[in-house]
Amino acid sequence: MATTFAFATLPLSSTSPPSRVFVGASPIRFHRSLNHLRLPPLRCSSPEPETAMPPSDWTHKLIAGVAGVGFLETSYLTYLKVTGSDVFCPGAGAGTCSDILNSDYALVFGVPLPLFGMAAYGLVAALGLQLATKKLSFGIDKSVAQVVLLGATTSMATASAFFLYILTTRFSDSSCSYCLLSAFLSFTLFIVTLKDLGFQEVSKQLGLQLLVASLVILTLNSSYGNSKSPSSSLAEIELPYYATEITTPSSPYALSLARHLHSIGAKIYGAFWCSHCQEQKEMFGREAAKQLDYVECFPEGYRTGTRMVQACLDAKLEGFPTWIINGQVLSGEKKLSELAQLSGYHESVQPS
Repeated sequence: MATTFAFATLPLSSTSPPSRVFVGASPIRFHRSLNHLRLPPLRCSSPEPETAMPPSDWTHKLIAGVAGVGFLETSYLTYLKVTGSDVFCPGAGAGTCSDILNSDYALVFGVPLPLFGMAAYGLVAALGLQLATKKLSFGIDKSVAQVVLLGATTSMATASAFFLYILTTRFSDSSCSYCLLSAFLSFTLFIVTLKDLGFQEVSKQLGLQLLVASLVILTLNSSYGNSKSPSSSLAEIELPYYATEITTPSSPYALSLARHLHSIGAKIYGAFWCSHCQEQKEMFGREAAKQLDYVECFPEGYRTGTRMVQACLDAKLEGFPTWIINGQVLSGEKKLSELAQLSGYHESVQPS
């Protein structure tokens, strides 16, 4: 059986319709030009990259935040120091914090130590915030601001290390949560600043760090070396407790007055090493002194950082001896006649 092939002539015009080729009886459509292909448009797109905050910005914001906490803490302590208010010490008795915050080590050349801390934390917080926002004051550039930040945090960490040494050697029996918090914040700022600068830059500034640390230690040693007073020298002496002996006999008047003071709940607060307390007892004499409600504030002895017993802390004593008669606080030695008048003693027995 013969097969017939028919061919169509291809026109040269590009506008001609598609040609047909017949194979047998079946036409086959084809395009003679690629211009007639209609392909869907292809788009090569990628999502816009999310703008991420540089790591240094987070570091500087962290520095500003940590320093802000330190600024609030030292501001509170400065307020207490200036106003003489009682300190609230979390996790410990108020006396523990007061013993440390009211000691000679809480002053540097007569200026409250928390005030220096407030200034240092404020400077670091301001620098951290300005570096994070890239808005530096006084026309300084970033590198200068980072060097200043390194110097400030180095001085703070050095001072904290110095005071931790004082805390463990001079106040080993006391605790101060504010002191520990400030040390933690200072060391945190120092470490974060070192990490932000990097090893190479820190190694370049090693001389500056050693100079700053040396100046801080010399300044503190000079301050505390020049501020030694008899009271601070006594604070460094360890005194074991000892019982005092009263040698004078009691008069009938002293005995009667002592019984009266006991009956109305009058108390006398003192310390075993206090000579004025001993003299007050001698005024009453051996027998009458046993009738008094005497509170020993250091029954376990005295050494640096030793707390008074809670009864003495609650009485908020300013010195020894201290009488509390009918709710009235009386500091210092008192004559028997004064005590009789203040306590309302009107007995027939007269002083001899």
